[in-house]
Amino acid sequence: MDPLSAISEELAEIDGQIADVFRALSNGFQKLEKIKDSNRQSRQLEDLTDKMRDCKRLIKEFDKEVKNMERRIDPDSSRMLSEKKQSMIKELNSYVALKKQYATNLENKKADLFDAPANEYAEQNVLLASGMTNQQLIDNGHQMMDETDQAIDRAQKVVHETINVGTETAATLKAQTEQMSRIVNELDSIHFSIKKATKLVKEIGRQVATDRCIMGLLFLVVIGVIATIIVKLVHPNNKDIRDIPGLAPPVMNRKLLWSPY
Repeated sequence: MDPLSAISEELAEIDGQIADVFRALSNGFQKLEKIKDSNRQSRQLEDLTDKMRDCKRLIKEFDKEVKNMERRIDPDSSRMLSEKKQSMIKELNSYVALKKQYATNLENKKADLFDAPANEYAEQNVLLASGMTNQQLIDNGHQMMDETDQAIDRAQKVVHETINVGTETAATLKAQTEQMSRIVNELDSIHFSIKKATKLVKEIGRQVATDRCIMGLLFLVVIGVIATIIVKLVHPNNKDIRDIPGLAPPVMNRKLLWSPY
């Protein structure tokens, strides 16, 4: 039975996935040695780089699971898992170094490919010139000058087009800048209006509060007057209650004097 399976099924599963990735990396680098085309080599290196990223992620998951189990396993198992992780990291680093080596060789090969045509063309031109007559050389020179003039004309056309695009871009940027300035001014006006409206609302609020206070005082005065009237009507003979100005005192019961004939 696998020692990792005895400790944890999850660790055993992660270890199996890492082993599969290592086998794929080994087969991929063996295949890379047989590839001669630079473009195919670049694609193969990209695939191997993706596999190495997956392997790094799986090793991190393995390490995380080991840390979660440190308190539940014995020291021997912990040491075995640590050695297993170090072995995985060492093997992955070896593939990373191998990938860097292949990438460097590929870059050098591409540089050689870019430099080689110039030398070949130079040698071909020397061989062609040695086999031409003076008239052919003159005609060839005129042809090269015409091609150069055409190339210059194309370059000037590209420059003019670039200038036109730059001018249009500058005009667009200027218009957008003016539009942004108008928007900022409008925002300032809106902000000023909001501040003015807020101040006006506060003043209205203070006036409403003052009006409410006045109405409250008037209400209290009316209640007092009504209460005094009621008391005066109920106790008309009470001298302690003053007469309300403008209100006649209650009519006393008057007895009529009557004498018989």
